[in-house]
Amino acid sequence: MSELHKFLFDGLPVRGAIVRLTDAWTEILSRRAAHQPPLDPAATVSTATAAAQAHRMGDGSWPDPVVELLGEMTAAAALMQANIKFNGALILQIFGDGPVKVAVAEAQHDMSLRATAKVVGEVPLQAGLPQLVNVSNKGRCAITLDPKDRFPGQQPYQGVVPLHGDRREKLGRLSEVLEHYMLQSEQLDTTLVLAADGKVAAGLLIQRLPLEGAANLTEQERSQANEDQIGVNEDYKRIAILAASLTREELLGLDIDTVLRRLFWEEKVLRFEPQTPRFACTCSRERVAGMIRGLGRDEADSILLERGEIEVGCDFCGQQYRFDAVDTARLFTSPGDQPPVTSAVQ
Repeated sequence: MSELHKFLFDGLPVRGAIVRLTDAWTEILSRRAAHQPPLDPAATVSTATAAAQAHRMGDGSWPDPVVELLGEMTAAAALMQANIKFNGALILQIFGDGPVKVAVAEAQHDMSLRATAKVVGEVPLQAGLPQLVNVSNKGRCAITLDPKDRFPGQQPYQGVVPLHGDRREKLGRLSEVLEHYMLQSEQLDTTLVLAADGKVAAGLLIQRLPLEGAANLTEQERSQANEDQIGVNEDYKRIAILAASLTREELLGLDIDTVLRRLFWEEKVLRFEPQTPRFACTCSRERVAGMIRGLGRDEADSILLERGEIEVGCDFCGQQYRFDAVDTARLFTSPGDQPPVTSAVQ
């Protein structure tokens, strides 16, 4: 069963979280494999190539490098959501100009997860982050916080960072991108270790605790104080070195208790009640109906004329939603214009 544990180092300004996704991750992959992407005659050459690859594989499975990237993103999204206690969706997106046009992982406040990726070209064997999504060094990482209950006019918060460092050097791993993001956005030292394959997606996060209201500092003063602590806190540096020693094989193959014991056996670790991440999709027929309304009546009628129905598939879970001419007409008809339904029909 998938599990996530948060913990503190007693007496030290350091916190951590570790996640091991098993059933939640394999369900994401199995749903993708069961979803056969159609070959669209009007598709671009690269899209058609990617679809043809999937057809040759017999299903819609992603290539191994994409599985690894998306698994690391899903584990990272779960860790970040648990770390900030945000009541809403945390959405992690990577997009650029490689064969992976976009990859998305989403974690809700209740630890329900979903993820997907759009592949539009040949994926090289052993491809890393630069080859997958940052060929021309113009790739981006976006983290969006979408509140569950928005106030009127409230918009989701989004932070965007490039997939390169301060000297425009390409960052080779997702963990480096997210560490850089946390340093820029929160002025907090962060160490991330991520790994994924076709069975497990896992991650370890270690972070220096922010100063909270120390000595009645103003928000600006606290921000400056946090920034002044970057790279100098010896307790964090020691624990970060231990965390960084964790190998991919250990992270994927060992249970959480063993990992924490091997890494931090000399530290007093205070652990919180574990959480159980799970796969869940938020798609619905109502949401798809709203999307069709957004297309407009003319565009919807054009699709109906060409195909006979409007079919929309969820990229996250593979659920198919179909709207025929009658269904579509109801979407653009106000309730007062619809004829009453008789008891016989009911």
